[in-house]
Amino acid sequence: MSRGTGLRARPPAVAGMFYPDGRAELLATLDHDLADAVVPTGATQPKALIVPHAGYRYSGPVAATAYARLAPFRDRINRVVLLGPAHRVHVRSMALSSADAFLTPLGAVRLDDELRARVRELPGVVVDDRAHAPEHSLEVHLPFLQRVLGDGFALLPIVVGGARTERVADVLDAVWGGDETLFVISTDLSHYHPYATARRLDAATADVIVRRDWEALEPDRACGAFPVRGLLEAARRHGLAVELVDLRNSGDTAGPRDQVVGYGAFVATSPVPAPPGPGTASDADVAAGTDAATGGERWHVPATARAVLLDVAEEAIRSSFEHRPAGLPTLDAVDPVLAADGASFVTLREGSRLLGCIGTIEPRQALLADVAENAVHAAFDDPRMPPLTPAEFTRMELKVSVLTPTEPMDVHSLEELAAAVRPGVDGLLVVAGRRRGTFLPSVWAELADVPRFLDHLWRKAGLRPGTWPPDTTVYRYGTEEFGREGPRRPVRS
Repeated sequence: MSRGTGLRARPPAVAGMFYPDGRAELLATLDHDLADAVVPTGATQPKALIVPHAGYRYSGPVAATAYARLAPFRDRINRVVLLGPAHRVHVRSMALSSADAFLTPLGAVRLDDELRARVRELPGVVVDDRAHAPEHSLEVHLPFLQRVLGDGFALLPIVVGGARTERVADVLDAVWGGDETLFVISTDLSHYHPYATARRLDAATADVIVRRDWEALEPDRACGAFPVRGLLEAARRHGLAVELVDLRNSGDTAGPRDQVVGYGAFVATSPVPAPPGPGTASDADVAAGTDAATGGERWHVPATARAVLLDVAEEAIRSSFEHRPAGLPTLDAVDPVLAADGASFVTLREGSRLLGCIGTIEPRQALLADVAENAVHAAFDDPRMPPLTPAEFTRMELKVSVLTPTEPMDVHSLEELAAAVRPGVDGLLVVAGRRRGTFLPSVWAELADVPRFLDHLWRKAGLRPGTWPPDTTVYRYGTEEFGREGPRRPVRS
């Protein structure tokens, strides 16, 4: 550690590699990326950011879309708790630094002694400067924070290894504070997949993060999965809403598209309280697990129930091939989630080739029965595709999407819709007279650009792109998606 200033300071480890090491060039890079970021009018103060940590030419434009949200609140924020994954040194749980400051080409960022003391004795927390010395996942965020917040904040940096989610959330709880405290979680998304595959995987991961479903976030989908899980658990405890701000990959920013790295920017905020009145959620609604915005249950399909639905979909298709009744479980023998009315889509693919996709938008029968029925229709009745063959059945990827209730959007033009839709998160249903069409959230993996997404949706509904018929209504919904790849045993002839 450097001692030239009288402080025990951690020097930069990746300046000149991940970001410019000259002050003027670094400021110009930051200002360029931040200037391109759009901040919605009336955006509320973030309590937490989830941002990527690659070289600035790759992930800087994505990270900037979240950091720009801090500018209106720079005078309020004076503490930053920064968590990122360990890349160079093995960390069992969580590692603090003993340094007095972290240095960047923009100057020194002092560490917060009070916050460090507050978490130092918590389970799983150790002091380990070796973990911090070479680590880039925290360092690359410091210049952004210095540029947006100035020099008036103190830092608590934590390198996170394979820590239990509850322990990470407990650390965040211990330093939660108020508007003065900001959490920054560092993670990239998928690594080294072809462009189209990465977009599909990252869209699904973004959906998991927005739903705060940390149990479904696997480490191979985000290198910072362990700190992200902790934040999502803390977000549940404190009632934070998580919003996707940007979702791109290195193929969109500065790299080739054969092997890309995914980047997402998210903000977590406290929901703005709605005044009591018609249509607002009551305490009874919350206790019952209902959602006043959508008028229906908040779906969460546990892992065991997911496996049952995949088994059901596969068995429904297999039994159709074998001309026998499907051996499906009875409703009284399954998880109550599966016995409740639900809407679903079943998608069948072989590689990038779509084999069939059929579903329902509104609940009309038990979720278990809906998935079984849609699986058969996807296999044999999708009018765009020939019927599934037995050979394709053995190789196909099977995906089930469970839909949240639809919510009408308060938009009255394509411009308003384009501004309100959340790429990578929202499924959309457009209805205009007798014409209707829908795209699942997973379609964003193929049509990430909002105008292209809407043009294709309009065409699917039989509407002319760029028009807004007078009777147009657009609904949004979310999905919980899970799947299973082949091979599987052949069908009996």
